Amino acid sequence: MAVSAYFIPTVNLIGAGCVNEVGSRMKILGGNKVLVVTDAGLVKMGVADKIKSILENTGLQAVVFGGAEPNPTDHNVDAGFNVWQEEKCDAIVSLGGGSSHDCAKGIGLLAANGGKIHDYEGVDRSSNPMVPFIAVNTTAGTASEMTRFCIITDTSRKVKMAIVDWRVTPALSINDPELMAGMPPALTAATGMDALTHAIEAYVSIAATPLTDSAALMAIQLISKYLPAAVANGTNMLAREKMAYAQFLGGMAFNNASLGYVHAMAHQLGGFYNLPHGVCNAILLPHVEQFNLIACADRFRDIAIAMGENVEGLSVNEAAQKSIEAIKKLSVSVGIPSGLAALGVKEEDFEIMAVNAKKDACQLTNPRLATLQEVIQIFKNAM
Repeated sequence: MAVSAYFIPTVNLIGAGCVNEVGSRMKILGGNKVLVVTDAGLVKMGVADKIKSILENTGLQAVVFGGAEPNPTDHNVDAGFNVWQEEKCDAIVSLGGGSSHDCAKGIGLLAANGGKIHDYEGVDRSSNPMVPFIAVNTTAGTASEMTRFCIITDTSRKVKMAIVDWRVTPALSINDPELMAGMPPALTAATGMDALTHAIEAYVSIAATPLTDSAALMAIQLISKYLPAAVANGTNMLAREKMAYAQFLGGMAFNNASLGYVHAMAHQLGGFYNLPHGVCNAILLPHVEQFNLIACADRFRDIAIAMGENVEGLSVNEAAQKSIEAIKKLSVSVGIPSGLAALGVKEEDFEIMAVNAKKDACQLTNPRLATLQEVIQIFKNAM
């Protein structure tokens, strides 16, 4: 049997108010002057200043870089690294969702290793330990606050670079549901469906293990039950807390079992059109998994059960098909667009996106091998 590895931050805090520990925890890690990497929205809302104050109240210095854009680019990473150098920082706190965390990981890679962010595309390309790094999460979806994945858009190629490196895993993650209460319904839906995609792709991955299976199935159960409630009422703190746990469990699963063609294809949509990652995943998910069904029908039966479907008396294949129906129903219930056409995607770009998807690291663990034409057809099916 092949040796399996399990990656996760050393310490993970989940629960209301836990963000108040960010300063004391950074002191333990040895940080002195902290670069807070976030987005313009969280700066405008005052959340970045709140984190800065917590850090400063524990005797640390802090500088805010608010230049992490949705689908962060190589330019964002370079700009943040310039601030890191100019301000002589020695530690990082990322604040936000996946965009902020990924941008911060890119900055940390350059701070620890030098070079350009493009040098680290692929698996475990860095050679030096990460700088002290805490990730403070404000969304319930990407799980980037606790993974070894870093997705950065190469603006020259219009391709999302998949950087998978155990050294970019934050030393500590913070999931405070009180920071998530302000997420609007559309963002709650998109990030929640992203988390569902992580859990499902990890569960059917060829690299799945009993450790990842347990996390993935619990994530699927929690998302199916609590995502609609979180979308319906953002101040429902029970739903917010359950979704914080769900997205973290999804991260535990895919951080170790990896992903599949949903992410490999969604990365191309994000790179080409700068579309929201969670929405792309949600639209592609039932179409990719319909393609994958033949590879592991028993696993899709498990997913159907986890999503609350009654499969009593059904054959394995019939029960497996119920999982696809459940995914579609959940997606519709939280307001995800019905197809890629609604996002302005053009069929003329399918071939080049399919070529790039087949080069993406995420496709390596998809349960069913796909030809170039089959990937193109999945894009067409998702229109």
